[in-house]
Amino acid sequence: MNDLIINAVYAIELCSGEIRYWRYLGPDSRRLIWWLDTETKQEFNEASLMYTWSIKGVHSS
Repeated sequence: MNDLIINAVYAIELCSGEIRYWRYLGPDSRRLIWWLDTETKQEFNEASLMYTWSIKGVHSS
């Protein structure tokens, strides 16, 4: 998945098989990529993740 849409919610599969829904917030001035977990409301950047995950697609609510 190349061109992510800012503020779109994506279905994310974690290495455990769990599906989470993250809102793509885009890069900051340091080029860190930011996400928001829609369940926990926690913002984080990709560099802070300590597990494998993959984007399954845009989530339509």
